[in-house]
Amino acid sequence: MRAAVLYNTVPAGTSYAETRPLLVEELERPEPRAGELGIAITYSSLCHSDLSVVDGSRVRPLPMALGHEAVGRVVSVGSGVAGVSVGNHVVLVFVPSCGDCRACRAGRPALCHRAAEVNGSGDLLHGEALLRTASGERINHHLGISAFADYAAVARESVVVIDDDIPDTVAAMFGCAVLTGMGAVFNTAQADGGESVAVFGLGAVGFSAVMAARIAGAAAIIAIDPNQGKHQLALDCGATAAGTPGDAAKLVADAAGDGVDYAVEAVGSARVIASCLELVTRGGAVVSVGLPHPSAELTVPALQFAGAGKRLLGSYMGDAVPERDIPRYLGYWRDGRLPVELLHSDTRPLAEINEGLDALAAGEVVRRLFRP
Repeated sequence: MRAAVLYNTVPAGTSYAETRPLLVEELERPEPRAGELGIAITYSSLCHSDLSVVDGSRVRPLPMALGHEAVGRVVSVGSGVAGVSVGNHVVLVFVPSCGDCRACRAGRPALCHRAAEVNGSGDLLHGEALLRTASGERINHHLGISAFADYAAVARESVVVIDDDIPDTVAAMFGCAVLTGMGAVFNTAQADGGESVAVFGLGAVGFSAVMAARIAGAAAIIAIDPNQGKHQLALDCGATAAGTPGDAAKLVADAAGDGVDYAVEAVGSARVIASCLELVTRGGAVVSVGLPHPSAELTVPALQFAGAGKRLLGSYMGDAVPERDIPRYLGYWRDGRLPVELLHSDTRPLAEINEGLDALAAGEVVRRLFRP
C-alpha cells in the first residue's frame, strides 16, 4: 500500500512544497483483525487538523500516516464484524466510539473515552497500530484512519455505510467537515429556527455551519473571515451577510441588535472565542469548534456567564452520532438543501499532498480532494 507519512513536523510559515514533510511511500499492507475492515480509499480530503499535525500544533506520536476524512469501499472484513460487507460504500469517521464508556452510554459517542485514548496513541480501537514499513518500523494511525493512502485498515466503528449512488467527491467531505460544522449548529447549539447566527472562520467546517444555519431556518446568518475571497461563497452557502473581523460588530448590530443568539467559532483562536462572547446577546451561546494551540489560554470577563447568562459550549466532531447524522445530512444533500459541492475546490493526485498543505495554509482552497 501507499501512504503519506509524517516523520518530522515542520514549523508553520515554511514552504511545505520545498520541505516535503509528508513522504508518500510504500508500507506493508495489513489485513484487518477481528472487529476491523480493510478499505480501498477512493478520495481523501485535506483538513486544517491535518495541517496542525504537520506544523506541530496538534501533538501526535510520529511517525504517523496522516489523513482523517475520506470515502472508500470495503475490500476485506475481519471476524466478528456485523452490518458491513465487501463492496459496501463507506464514509470514514475519525472517532471510533467504543459504545461502552461513560460518554458513549450517555449518547455522546464523539467524546468516547476509549477513542480519545487510542487516537492519541496512534493505535486502533481493537488493537495496536498495524502499519509498518518494509523494514518493520511502526507507523502510527491518524485518528484511526490514515486516509492519505490507497488503503486503510480501520475499526468497524470508524465507518458509516452509505448508498452506492452518492458521488465520492460529495461523500468525501461528510466524515469531518460536514459532520463537525452541521453538528455544531444542530447538536451543540440545537438551533431550531428564527435565531441569529454568526460563523467565524470560513473553512469547510465554517461553511458547513453556515449551510446548517440556513437549513435550521436562522433569521440572520453572518459569516466572518479575513479572506474576502471567501465572502461570496459564504453568501452562496446561505449567509445573509459576510465580512471581515473588522466588520463583525456592525454586521451583528445591523442584523441582531444587541448580539446574535449563537456564534460558531471555527478558527481555533482563543482571541476569537473571546470576541464571540462579546457579540452574543444575553443568554446567547458561543460554540467552540476550532482547535487552538494547546498552550493558548482564554481570558474573558467572568461576569458574562452568571451576569448575562452567556454560555461557552465545546463541540468536538459536532457532538455527532455518525450513524444517525451522516445519513440525515446526506438526505439534506439529496433534497438540494446542502450544496457541499461548493466546498470542493479541486482534486489532485496524492503525490501533490505537500503542495496541498501550502494551498490550505494560504487560504487558497476550501476542500482539496486527493485520489490515491
